[in-house]
Amino acid sequence: MVCSVPVPAQSGSGSRNDTRSTLRAANAEMDRLATKLAGDWNSTETMERGSFFPRGGSRTGSVQVTLASGGYTLLYEVHSDGTAGKLDGFHVIWWDQKAQLYRFFSCFNDANEVCVDRGTAHWEGEALVNDYYFDVNGKRTPGRDTFTFTRTTHTLIAAMQPEGSGKMKTLITTRATRR
Repeated sequence: MVCSVPVPAQSGSGSRNDTRSTLRAANAEMDRLATKLAGDWNSTETMERGSFFPRGGSRTGSVQVTLASGGYTLLYEVHSDGTAGKLDGFHVIWWDQKAQLYRFFSCFNDANEVCVDRGTAHWEGEALVNDYYFDVNGKRTPGRDTFTFTRTTHTLIAAMQPEGSGKMKTLITTRATRR
């Protein structure tokens, strides 16, 4: 199956007319990813109580996922707000043919770290697993985002491995429903 994602025409560009064009995934790996994620989603985030979110928290918002760069990248754009604060940002995901894995790059409204290399991702069965490291109190800490899917939803569990625990601890659960 090849995933085709509608892309809005660029007004005034002269290169496209006012109708919607279709962008196809450039390879099988991007097709698999786009088939699961491309589209418009309503999202609800729940933050677990802990050192990152002492009072817990939540946000609601939207996610828009589109193929870009000739089908070689996927843009995962997020806008949400709630008791955990406002979140605006995006992931850029692409298939690294040489390394045989996905790469993630992320930018969010965080003045201390606007954009970061968000590690690599791979499939574990039908789950997309993004492994990365981030700084917690000056220490390099493993993190993992796990995306699971149904036909009309996707769930993202963001977790970290506290020092010495050997086990991932859930920080944020995001549930998204296709619009």
